[in-house]
Amino acid sequence: MNEKILVVEDNPLNMRLIEMTLRRRGYMLLMASDGQEAIKMALIERPDLIIMDIQLPGINGLDVTRKLRKTPPVSDTPIIGVTAYAMKGDREKIIEAGCDAYLSKPVDTRQLPELVARMLLTKHNNNPLS
Repeated sequence: MNEKILVVEDNPLNMRLIEMTLRRRGYMLLMASDGQEAIKMALIERPDLIIMDIQLPGINGLDVTRKLRKTPPVSDTPIIGVTAYAMKGDREKIIEAGCDAYLSKPVDTRQLPELVARMLLTKHNNNPLS
């Protein structure tokens, strides 16, 4: 598995949990702790998937997602929005901003790898040359 995943998370404990969960499955992980860093890293590294915390310092994850959706070559990169705010309507806001999927915190260490694998499979099926 050579898939590169950009994890955007400002909480070190959440970052570590996601890192341990996905590294164990052979993914190459890139990490950013704020929106500006995430945008820069996405453009330089061109990850296969982005896991985006919605509540970030500075530029929030929804605004980062909107910016990435308007920026080739990462405009079609799958993005999973992750948030502790699971209020009514939040899922819709996250999808409307451009995320392809939504995951609530605390992150379920069984659900996350399944969702990541499904998103990557969908991406590869839609773009067989990648």
